[in-house]
Amino acid sequence: MLLPWFFEKFPLYLAPMAGVSDKIFRQLCKEYGADVLTTEFVSAEGIFRRNARTREYLDFDEIERPIGVQLFGADRNHMAEAACQVVDWVDPDFIDLNFGCPVKKVVSRNGGSALLKDCATLASVAAAVVRAIAPLPVTAKIRIGWDASSINATRVACLLVDAGVAAITVHGRTRAQGYAGAADWDVIGEVAAAVPIPVIGNGDLSSADDVAKRRREAGVAGAMIGRAAMRAPWIFNQIKEYLASGKMADAPSLSQKWNLVMRHCQFAVREFGAEESAIRSMRARLMAYSWTMPRAKRLRENFAHVSTLAEVEAIAEENISNEQIMGREQENAIPALLLS
Repeated sequence: MLLPWFFEKFPLYLAPMAGVSDKIFRQLCKEYGADVLTTEFVSAEGIFRRNARTREYLDFDEIERPIGVQLFGADRNHMAEAACQVVDWVDPDFIDLNFGCPVKKVVSRNGGSALLKDCATLASVAAAVVRAIAPLPVTAKIRIGWDASSINATRVACLLVDAGVAAITVHGRTRAQGYAGAADWDVIGEVAAAVPIPVIGNGDLSSADDVAKRRREAGVAGAMIGRAAMRAPWIFNQIKEYLASGKMADAPSLSQKWNLVMRHCQFAVREFGAEESAIRSMRARLMAYSWTMPRAKRLRENFAHVSTLAEVEAIAEENISNEQIMGREQENAIPALLLS
């Protein structure tokens, strides 16, 4: 089944990131141009056992569509049953299978990228889920291999096609690399050329120019943005503008960036129902945002201790004020240089 968002479109996906791609962040990225969203990955075993915490990860709003739920696990029967339960509970637009997560606690349970070493089980799991929820589409995310000596992404992709998977995301690193080193887009391009279904490229996409280059050279049908979106959710609109016109759209102003940060914090407080715990949970997110702002190191030092909205707002006001003062000083320095 060809996913409708690939018709005459180069869709931009927000990567499913544990502890990051929650409902609030997904909706902010949607607002800034993300086309397709996916939940944080959830354990099929947790769903199969009807774990209440696991169920919370499945929550999404209608404005997030198209959205998929990403599952991980290695028991084909449990994965199939979990997928059916998810479809009954929340009716997603697709189910995504996580065959790429490099995290030790996932791999140690034969989940995520561990299945890249067990292609028979990987294919069996994919086929079982496809059969269980047909005609709802199933997609999959993989890495290029377990390590440098076992690059097998093309073989895995062909097995997934045979299993009935509708699209494949390829992260251009091995499990051994984790998130270090460079993503291998040559391998991603080989996968895209080898299979008849859409291939979404993922890895080292930090700008609109990166996406345009990889689309052109690797022949991918879409792009998945992860860590770059954590720092700059507006990257999706920048990519779209660049692909459409060849012009690089400006990033938001500093005040606009802070407006986004404050909205994110306010949404988190509303979702948590308790300000202090919500803002504490936002500390890592705030540090990610700081990378696009002046005096980033100072901001990160301040963010390490925030626990109220008022504290975040005070940091914002100081940061904006300091930048305005710096701007005026630079403007005043220009005439002085001309007179000297």
